[in-house]
Amino acid sequence: MVTYDGVTPALSSKKHFTSSDSRRLSLLDEDEQNDDSEVAGGQPQEIDDLDDSLFIPVNIPEGLESSEPKASRRIHLLGGGDVGKFVAHAIAGIPNPPPITLLFRSPYMLHVWHKSDRSLEVVTDRVGEKRSGFETELLHRRNESINAPRQGSDLPAEDSLDADQGAAGDANNDANGDANDGADGDANNGADNAADSAIIHQLILAVSPQTTIDELSRVADRLTQDSTILFMQTGLGIVDEVNEKIFPNETTRPSYLVGLPSHWIYPSGRPFSVVHAKMGTVALGIPLRSSTLQTRTGDEGVANMSHSTLYFMRTLTRTPDLAAVSFAPLDMFQMQLEKCAIFAAIYPLTVLFGCQNGQLKYNGPVTRVIRLLLAEISLVIRSLPELQGVPNVNMRFSPGRLAGIVYINLGHTAEEFSPMLKDVTARRNTGINHLNGYFIQRGEELGIKCVMNYMLMQMVKGKRIAMQSRTDAFLPMEVPSNSDARPQGPVVDEGIFLPMEVTSNTDARPQGPVVDEGLSSPPVATSSSS
Repeated sequence: MVTYDGVTPALSSKKHFTSSDSRRLSLLDEDEQNDDSEVAGGQPQEIDDLDDSLFIPVNIPEGLESSEPKASRRIHLLGGGDVGKFVAHAIAGIPNPPPITLLFRSPYMLHVWHKSDRSLEVVTDRVGEKRSGFETELLHRRNESINAPRQGSDLPAEDSLDADQGAAGDANNDANGDANDGADGDANNGADNAADSAIIHQLILAVSPQTTIDELSRVADRLTQDSTILFMQTGLGIVDEVNEKIFPNETTRPSYLVGLPSHWIYPSGRPFSVVHAKMGTVALGIPLRSSTLQTRTGDEGVANMSHSTLYFMRTLTRTPDLAAVSFAPLDMFQMQLEKCAIFAAIYPLTVLFGCQNGQLKYNGPVTRVIRLLLAEISLVIRSLPELQGVPNVNMRFSPGRLAGIVYINLGHTAEEFSPMLKDVTARRNTGINHLNGYFIQRGEELGIKCVMNYMLMQMVKGKRIAMQSRTDAFLPMEVPSNSDARPQGPVVDEGIFLPMEVTSNTDARPQGPVVDEGLSSPPVATSSSS
């Protein structure tokens, strides 16, 4: 094999070329040499060997190759919710799609996946479309992962980013890959997949905000400073919490992206199928940090993007089903504030009343509560130092405009139950700390007391505890062997609940409040002789 200044020409199969394409020739395998091949008249010819003189040496400065590490094209998805299934299904449908690995947290769901046809389905206008070719891994609590058995893949075997350069429109690498359905596996890329399982370069995190720390800690040891995490969830303050508890060291911290989907998606009733009710968009951007408040246009953020972040954003923005659009960090922050303000006024109230979203719309007392909540949230948002100097902030985040968006959302989701209500019903922790809790925390920093939001947050937490206690009351309890032993519990004045003793004296009367019988007895009727 011939090399020039440390550059090794890529190996390939037989190629067709013309005389004008001599600069693009690739070195062929030495065992397929054919000295009789030649190029004539600029017509396409099939050759088996090339002369070394056709190669043009390129002088590359020493150390340039090692300065840019070779990243992987593989995208890992953590979170099997509706949004996660939709995003994975959409990426698998683009031309020359990257390999996708689904990270399962439950052995049971992984078993159900292997028993099914190993595909994700999205139903649009009552027409379902299935896409397969996904690989799977089972995550464990102790930051360990066991590779699941490799199944047939419709996706290309190449994991290198270099294989995707300039190949977005290659019609020969169609995502459908119907000819490869049902394959038993690809042994040629087994070594590459074993190497990729050690490091995660692109991770889509589509879990609820309250479980982010627990789920992300399972794969934290597989993320490096060259990795990129996409937070596909609703809530604020999540990135700061991740930095504090998982990645406190800035030098080894991965890059972050945030995504806000507006697609209307809900489960179809089958394990790996969702319904796409209405087309929307996905807003992408870098999360705004307090140290980069000067980033108004996003130019500084783009300049500091890592190689995997740029590839990640390019892959998502070229996915037509997602309709993803990138925004500057400050614009993304305003979109997050607006969406969280809407959900902070809807979700907690649905928990307290135990109702659908639409039942909050035409209710006068609830309307007054919503306006009081939005008044506090609006004041906090308009006082944030990140938004000082941004035009039209007071109008965009005014209480009246926010209330109008809330009622529009209530009308569109009238028959739906909020995710927070589902969490409380299932006795799970809610994401209220990243909705109302975020505005309460930022208000405390600014000297603003959000008493309405604080009261509402405590009521939601209290109802979850109350429902959990109700469930625990039906659980069987172990009774001590001593018959005289009594169950442990709070001290209760038993005299209130015990029946009153009746003495042997028949004239004894039950104890009770004193009643003037003269007032309660009927009047005596007297007859007059006259």
